[in-house]
Amino acid sequence: MNDRIVIDPQICSGKPVIRGTRIMVKNILGMIAGGYTLERVVQAYPELTKEDVSAALEYAAQMVAEEQVFANA
Repeated sequence: MNDRIVIDPQICSGKPVIRGTRIMVKNILGMIAGGYTLERVVQAYPELTKEDVSAALEYAAQMVAEEQVFANA
């Protein structure tokens, strides 16, 4: 896991967030999925950097890569 994403049961019920904030990775992913650019996400959350947004995307990619998929018979 990269050093910008933290999971702490005391913060946002243990959902992954950007270190030092309560901004959840899922919120950033939702914005990107909705068509926001990295720059627009940073405008919406000025406390974030482009590197924070990229870290959220990298974290999501790692989670998907580790997910196991089982075919239905």
